[in-house]
Amino acid sequence: MASSEAEFLIVAGREVAISHPDKLLFPKPKYTKLDLANYYVAVAEGALRGAGGRPNMLVRYPDGIEGEHFYQKRAPKSRPSWIEVVELSFPSGRMAEEVVPRDAATLAWLANLACLELHPHPVRAEDLDHPDELRVDLDPVPGVTWQQVQEVAKVSRSVLSDFNLVGWPKTSGSRGIHIVVRIERRWDFDEVRRAALALAREVEKRAPTLATSKWWKEERHGVFVDYNQNAKDRTVASAYSVRPTPDARVSAPLAWNEVDDCNPADFTLASMPARFEKLGDLHADIDRHAGSLEGLLDLFERQGLGDAPWPPHYRRQASEPPRVQPSKRKSAKRQSSKPLLEIGRARRKEDALAGMERWKARHPQAAAHLHPADVLVDAMRGRYSTWTRIRVNLEHVPEDLRPAQEPLDPDEKIFSSS
Repeated sequence: MASSEAEFLIVAGREVAISHPDKLLFPKPKYTKLDLANYYVAVAEGALRGAGGRPNMLVRYPDGIEGEHFYQKRAPKSRPSWIEVVELSFPSGRMAEEVVPRDAATLAWLANLACLELHPHPVRAEDLDHPDELRVDLDPVPGVTWQQVQEVAKVSRSVLSDFNLVGWPKTSGSRGIHIVVRIERRWDFDEVRRAALALAREVEKRAPTLATSKWWKEERHGVFVDYNQNAKDRTVASAYSVRPTPDARVSAPLAWNEVDDCNPADFTLASMPARFEKLGDLHADIDRHAGSLEGLLDLFERQGLGDAPWPPHYRRQASEPPRVQPSKRKSAKRQSSKPLLEIGRARRKEDALAGMERWKARHPQAAAHLHPADVLVDAMRGRYSTWTRIRVNLEHVPEDLRPAQEPLDPDEKIFSSS
């Protein structure tokens, strides 16, 4: 049982209380809340380069990675006077004050809230309308190897270089790679997303069998170059963030000559402080390389493909195609060749996946034809928490073996405001 006695850390000249310091956040390696706080203090210089001076959404795991977690945009009302906040407006029209970390003491305070990850917006607190960061999120579809992600990272670097932009790679801490690009603060969110979309399409053009820029999951293959992480209100886990994996992996900054040989499992809450002490922050020079998006925005116009679909709560763009997944569109002759069934919806991912296993048991012949990428696991973000939707693409299942749509299993009543 976790101790009820608080432990006090002196960090950056401030006293930070860590309540229940023995609270287990990672049961398998037995890492505690105090371990998390000490980790962020040890790598504070690098973590603040990634998340410092920016508004951060809080992602809290009060009962550890095996319990429920929730998103908290609003800074807690009960907070030390030295915690800085800034008020943001969101596409929904809501406003919220978010935490702006400036020093290691704030990182320790966030750890005490069981914030495993740092989720900064791509803007500085001093200018909330003009991002200074373009984010390239290389997200592999199920079944894609780590080697393929590495190959797409190198293609992305080449495209960035051709447009006089410097990319700074890091492991996502999960299955992908992030490339952070420092940019001049001259463009708004829509323009930055458009530049990222042009980049994604160019990567797909150069490596069509490895990468995709397709928005709809049922149309993707290989590694999705996710440009939508640049939309307003989107955040990603920044450098040195601890991720909710059983081994407490972290998002590790890399040198480009490490990309070919690195293994994401090597970078954990336990191993990163020693690496940081030995190598320092491999992204230390990022602020010296702020580039221009003019070349990518010109490329967007030359590509002539218009915008890509935006999520439902964003305003519609003039050149945006219909926000209807291909499998639900009807032409005069036929439906899309991407037949989808929805399997279930649940607050907990494992409950949704269990429903998928029950579906497979009911339809073993159809299940035998599924490819890994045919099972679409969608993390749907509500206002305070995520929920999971499972769909299955029957494209590779012979038509005479395709089951009909059944009642959802599970069928938890979940709404976007949840």
